[in-house]
Amino acid sequence: MAADKQTKLLAKQLFKLSVVNGVVSPEQVAGVLGWVEKHSPRRPVALLKAYHHRIAIELAKSRAEIEHAGPVSDATLKQIEAAMTKRYARTVTASAKPNPSLLAGLRVRVGSDVYESSVASQLAKLSV
Repeated sequence: MAADKQTKLLAKQLFKLSVVNGVVSPEQVAGVLGWVEKHSPRRPVALLKAYHHRIAIELAKSRAEIEHAGPVSDATLKQIEAAMTKRYARTVTASAKPNPSLLAGLRVRVGSDVYESSVASQLAKLSV
């Protein structure tokens, strides 16, 4: 069920209430969910889906997902975490995930931004 314009607008307003100082506040989110449960707005499922989508995007901006082919030390993860925190001017936490299709190197995803330095991407550039 797709959300109509009013539902999307309400989801956007509720999302703005959930962000405090540029960070999603769990207390504010709980308050928003309580309000939705108590007041039962029109099309609540579509509203919650639109709200969830906005919250998920915002939370992804604070996570660095690091895909790697070989072993990655904790020191390297901390360096990437520090660099991304500085670059985005917000606290970014890193999590490592093995990806053997990279051959060698790293792929870092923060929100919708992707930073890649892998042999697979370099080979793909050569084949074009």
